[in-house]
Amino acid sequence: MSEDRDQTKVSRRKFLEAGSAVLVAAAGMQTAQGQQSKIYPTDTHTGINESQPGPKNNTELDGENPDSAWPPETDAGGQPPFKYSFSLAHKRIEAGGWTRQVTVRDLPISKTMAGVEMRLISGGIRELHWHVASEWALMLYGSARITAVDQRGRAFVEDVNAGDLWLFPGGVPHSIQGLGEDGCKFLLVFKDGNFNEFGTFLLTEWMHHTPKEVLAKNFDVPESTFDKVPKKELFIFQRELPRPLAEEKRQVESVTGGVPNTFAFFPSQMRPSKVSKGGEVKIVDRKNFPATDIASAIVTLKPGGLRELHWHPNADEWQYYVKGKGRMTVFAAGGLARTMDFEGGDVGYIDISMPHYIENTGDEDLVFIEVFPTPFYEDISLAEWLAHTPARLVDEHIQVGEDFLAKIQKKEVVITPE
Repeated sequence: MSEDRDQTKVSRRKFLEAGSAVLVAAAGMQTAQGQQSKIYPTDTHTGINESQPGPKNNTELDGENPDSAWPPETDAGGQPPFKYSFSLAHKRIEAGGWTRQVTVRDLPISKTMAGVEMRLISGGIRELHWHVASEWALMLYGSARITAVDQRGRAFVEDVNAGDLWLFPGGVPHSIQGLGEDGCKFLLVFKDGNFNEFGTFLLTEWMHHTPKEVLAKNFDVPESTFDKVPKKELFIFQRELPRPLAEEKRQVESVTGGVPNTFAFFPSQMRPSKVSKGGEVKIVDRKNFPATDIASAIVTLKPGGLRELHWHPNADEWQYYVKGKGRMTVFAAGGLARTMDFEGGDVGYIDISMPHYIENTGDEDLVFIEVFPTPFYEDISLAEWLAHTPARLVDEHIQVGEDFLAKIQKKEVVITPE
């Protein structure tokens, strides 16, 4: 029995030794084969794979959107697009001008706000109308006469020029007419992603769809008074230029007077809220424009300038790019991030509390508008957050050194370089 056990041990040892030899030989063969095989790169930005053979969507389109065609390595995940161009929007052309809109139907992420571009030729009138949502507006070009009447019959008439703002509260009837030799162009923003510029309450339609005998009884006049009421909406049409502003003010403000808080605001008359080497920002909200229930910021970034890393804790942000070129990265919870490129005429949208930055990537000033469906502007900057959190705690997270953290500005920079 003892001899049998010894022989069994010897046999098992020889088997294991033989097996080990086979494994070593196999490893040697693999090493030899590996030395003969090509080493493939793991870097995604080698230049070899950064080509696009075969059919292309549009070479110019890729050139306008380099961060979508070839995203930075910091981008991650399937972040939905947060950009739409007014150039892709349907344009409705009328006798007195044209209009086009970007709503949630075009940009699905834009749930709380929608935007409209409108052009009125000289004498062109956006007919008397109203809508449920408040209307915030920025004059982009030329001059216009705007009018409104509030719930107590108090009137408003004013002339606005390029760079001026206005705000008509929801339900307040108003009108816009192009002035001068070439009329105007302006941007409208509404606190409703489903807003439809082609579905507003119009004076002509209301009159047309009310029986003439009712109109006659309402105004105590003969029915024939309303024989020439248009059979369809006027929407945008051209007529003579208005009378002098002072004369129209006297007429409409008789008896009930004017609105207590003007619906117009003139940013050119205010000092910037923040100025730095990298640019400036003007914040317009209820603190300096009492009539508004929509906050906004007019931002100018010089070439290379950066709207610092930040987020807005109280509302979504709707953007309109007036001129220049820039890029924006939006970070979402779950480690998602996406970078997109913008230029004049583009719309951007950021959900509430999502961190982002905007960088001027062109060789001229980048001017864009931030609009929020809330009366007051609020933001939190990354730098200010870190500067007012215990340095040891922050360093234990990101390992940048407490010396670096001590040098961060205690007040937000807003635009860099400072």
